[in-house]
Amino acid sequence: MTTRLDSDLLRTFLAVAESGNFTRAAEGVGRTQSAISMQIKRLEQVVGDVLFTRGARGVTLTERGAELVGNARRIVALLDETASSMRTAPLGGPVRIGIPEEYGQPVLSRALGAFAKRHSQVEVTVRFGYSVTQLAALAAGELDLAVVFEWQFPSGAEVLMNDPTVWVTSIHHNLHLERPLPVAMYTRHGWSREYALRSLEQRGIDYRFAYTSDTTNGLSLAVTAGLALAPMARSNIPPDCRELTEVEGFGPIDTTRVVMHRNPRANSEAVDAMADAIRDAFHQRR
Repeated sequence: MTTRLDSDLLRTFLAVAESGNFTRAAEGVGRTQSAISMQIKRLEQVVGDVLFTRGARGVTLTERGAELVGNARRIVALLDETASSMRTAPLGGPVRIGIPEEYGQPVLSRALGAFAKRHSQVEVTVRFGYSVTQLAALAAGELDLAVVFEWQFPSGAEVLMNDPTVWVTSIHHNLHLERPLPVAMYTRHGWSREYALRSLEQRGIDYRFAYTSDTTNGLSLAVTAGLALAPMARSNIPPDCRELTEVEGFGPIDTTRVVMHRNPRANSEAVDAMADAIRDAFHQRR
């Protein structure tokens, strides 16, 4: 026979487990102490074992009870989340996001997954690109949210994380010992070239351009293949690669912040929900 667990019994079980007392548990769930006792007895019959040890000062979980409490919390939380999502009215869209390419898979995929579970009807548009381009699109009203790098003066935008740019090399090669140093750079001129090359010049390191690319994935490929070193965000160092340290004559290139700008004209609940999802995804990554 299949064992069937009643969610009400699990809620009562958690109330007793967390309070350590039948009386306080009864007050918390709005039932009588005798009703609580009966529910725990029913649950113990379903489980086939004793869940609490009774003592003079209250109750404590038995070994079997301790095994059940984690699963009970997950089940109750999932039921509450499901009920909440069913009560929430569908949000209207679309939502337009701009974000650096390197945060697509590790961060945006998590944010989009969480957002889609609750707002599957919203049309989402994502634009990967450089920070300057994203900010211009935001100003033109083409984006609702723009996640960008900020490395100089604070703009007042919401800081999602601090993610310094560092020199990265493959753990399987010793390119950092070569002179001139082979470096990989973005094709586009801008802060990456300015800050990265300045950091080498300040340290008196002679370098040569060994590889150029217009994408971060392109730089990652150059590093993992052992073609060159590249300036990359610390949180996005590829597998089998590492950051070059001060001891080795390198160190951080800048003190980049990742910030989120919002179009002041984007006032929909869908944009609110997406901003929350992006914020939570970055916090999990930190």
